[in-house]
Amino acid sequence: MNNIKDIDLNLLVYLDVLLRERNVTKAAAQLNITQPAMSNGLKRLRTLLNDPILVRTSEGMLPTETALRMQEPVRQILYSVEEMVQPARDFDAATSDRVFRIMASDYAASTLMPRLLEKLKQQAPHVALDIMTPSDISFHDVENGKVDLAINRFEKLPQSFHQKNLWEDDFSCLVRKDHPLVASATLESYLKGEHVWVSKTGFGVGVGMDPHDVQKLGWVDEALGKLGHKREIRVFTRNYHVAMHLARQGLIATLPTQAATLYKDDDELVMIKPPFAIPALELTMIWSPLLQHDAGHRWFRQLITDTAAYQ
Repeated sequence: MNNIKDIDLNLLVYLDVLLRERNVTKAAAQLNITQPAMSNGLKRLRTLLNDPILVRTSEGMLPTETALRMQEPVRQILYSVEEMVQPARDFDAATSDRVFRIMASDYAASTLMPRLLEKLKQQAPHVALDIMTPSDISFHDVENGKVDLAINRFEKLPQSFHQKNLWEDDFSCLVRKDHPLVASATLESYLKGEHVWVSKTGFGVGVGMDPHDVQKLGWVDEALGKLGHKREIRVFTRNYHVAMHLARQGLIATLPTQAATLYKDDDELVMIKPPFAIPALELTMIWSPLLQHDAGHRWFRQLITDTAAYQ
């Protein structure tokens, strides 16, 4: 068995990045070293662990079972080291000019960010926000602390992430005041209408939608599918405000209620409760363990939590 004093602990960093990138060139770029240096690191790891670590397949480089078993423990070790050596820093919200980078879905950006900005004006007037879309970043960016927070609805998350549920939201229909659904808010009337679909955004670049693939259409269509029905979708959009504007054209926009409420004072539109049950949407905030103990980050997370509590 190897004595720990004879082990270069930098190899754990190499192993962590290799298992995430599964590509020697990309791993080298991530660590800002040359590809030969990364290849040499992989060779040393294979000797140390007596295991190939990564093997070439028709699907690209894939980790071995041994490597997969090590991935999470190695990640936790590196998180612990990062937290231990990170210098303690005070944070003064009133004078800070820090830029907080947030990945926020269109829904989160529209409903939460305006309220958050009001609180920032009062408590931290020099702090700036850099708001990115889900297609701008990856889980790796969040995991590495390149993005302070991601706020969205997530189905699956890496176990290493910290997370907090900000709120749950039900759904409402936004329609023109002269729409037949106003006079008769029945499932039959709902199905007779034409609809605009809004994306349930995650991470990564989106792809074109298939109206027949109900499972990928999200909350509304999954709920209808369980009742044995499907709606007539005329427009697919990734933007809630586009959907709400299209409601003025006679389409039915079925949206999270907090998004629909943004247009509650619109003279042309009215909000109606959907004539069938739709599971609630959960808005969640996630962040990297690398930022868990950062004083400014703790303050910012609490500010968002307090803001969300008064939706």
